[in-house]
Amino acid sequence: MTSAIIVAAGTSRRMGFNKLLALLGGVPVLRRTLGEFQACPDVGEMIVVGGEEVREQVAHWQQAGGLSKLVAVIPGGAERHLSVWAGMQACSPESDIIAVHDGARPLITPEQISKSIAAARGQKAVACARPMTETIKRVDAEGCITESLDRTGVWVMETPQVFSKALLTQAYEAVIRDGALVTDEVSAVQHIGVSVFVVENTAPNPKITFPADLALAERFLS
Repeated sequence: MTSAIIVAAGTSRRMGFNKLLALLGGVPVLRRTLGEFQACPDVGEMIVVGGEEVREQVAHWQQAGGLSKLVAVIPGGAERHLSVWAGMQACSPESDIIAVHDGARPLITPEQISKSIAAARGQKAVACARPMTETIKRVDAEGCITESLDRTGVWVMETPQVFSKALLTQAYEAVIRDGALVTDEVSAVQHIGVSVFVVENTAPNPKITFPADLALAERFLS
């Protein structure tokens, strides 16, 4: 069974308001994200890790119906990896695959989630991603462009990032033991020397970080 951990513990400092509860096409960002995982036939359960405001709202959505796969809503940690670790403790003993997803990526599709889960069953460690197509420049502290960077082989990491439960558990035990600070599950698994493979996503899957991201996502919905 696949357990989906939806990380919704951010502070939204750059947004100025709680981005996860902002409306996107008339539906809160996080509720839209949960709906996509609910609709995916390969997801057996969902765990939401978030702050108090988010947990209260998710509980309200759960009571309203339509989120039958949601089994736990728990507090997040001081860092992302601690939030994910807390979510892992709430996963069912029957779970053998864990998909970790940013609650602020509401445009993920059930098809892409299934594609990533299938890949993880074969390769044990995969990340949804897209190849970098933009021109990349390095800029100094004064804002001056100093050089062009080769984008060959450069991919933008997205979520879900999907792993065998045993492997992700081993990785996070090592991260916590070593006091390592990792920014995503790819980094956690690489910390123990295990390779992670990309699963290309050809559909828009932006992370809502700034107010302009909501407007962009709205255009993708239309």
